[in-house]
Amino acid sequence: VITGEVHQIWKREMLLLDEEQHELIMPKEEQIPGDFFHKGDMVRAIVKRVDNPNNNPKIIVSRTDPRFLRRLFEQEVPEIHDGLITIKDVARIPGERAKIAVESYDDRIDPVGACVGIKGSRIHGIVRELRNENIDVISFTANPQLYIQRALSPAKISSIRLNEEDRKAEVFLHPDEVSLAIGKGGMNIRLASMLTGYSIDVYRDIEPGEEDIYLDEFSDEIDEWVIEALKDLGLGTAKAVLNAPQHVLDQADLEDSTLQHVLDVLRAEFED
Repeated sequence: VITGEVHQIWKREMLLLDEEQHELIMPKEEQIPGDFFHKGDMVRAIVKRVDNPNNNPKIIVSRTDPRFLRRLFEQEVPEIHDGLITIKDVARIPGERAKIAVESYDDRIDPVGACVGIKGSRIHGIVRELRNENIDVISFTANPQLYIQRALSPAKISSIRLNEEDRKAEVFLHPDEVSLAIGKGGMNIRLASMLTGYSIDVYRDIEPGEEDIYLDEFSDEIDEWVIEALKDLGLGTAKAVLNAPQHVLDQADLEDSTLQHVLDVLRAEFED
């Protein structure tokens, strides 16, 4: 992590100067949404890359890169700095939410507790630095089923079906847990997929005696991409779609006519 002073602010990028007056460029896309700086402010970031056009080195710095989160944890958590705890994976949606998986090399150290600190004392400064980015710290495991389960917290999972070859996971949850697993705007499930490296589909558990049909069964009548858009929201069955509130269906970003066609096809299946 390096610290630079804001020297100039343009529309697409910002110029910082470090202690030795090196020029550091921070493009807009490398700034966290919610970052607002003034000339003279001190800003922390990491060096993302060094471009060298026409033998004129240009240092590009970033606050959105996942490595920035890693470095902040290394600074705030002595056990990580000392090598007693290692960061295994990081997934970030900058300024919104992040998940970080940690592992301890000492059985006496709880890696999650050490990273969070007493009453959140260690993580609090990192959250503030990242513009109140919500950070989930989970304990890493080499067991992919358990890892996916932890990555989808706070949702509680009933069962998981894994395809390790294709890195795909079908996760089954009680209907009340589906929205928790997906998260606001699909954020929780996206981060869990980024963290674990598995493409995750969420399905609601079908109660005994409840009639329901998986969306894949409708591929003759509904386009594959439409089915995938709904499954990305955790709506893997006909009843899940039919029972979903409008604001959830809106997140699939489908045309009104397309969504109406889907609902008509699914309703027809359950009509006598």
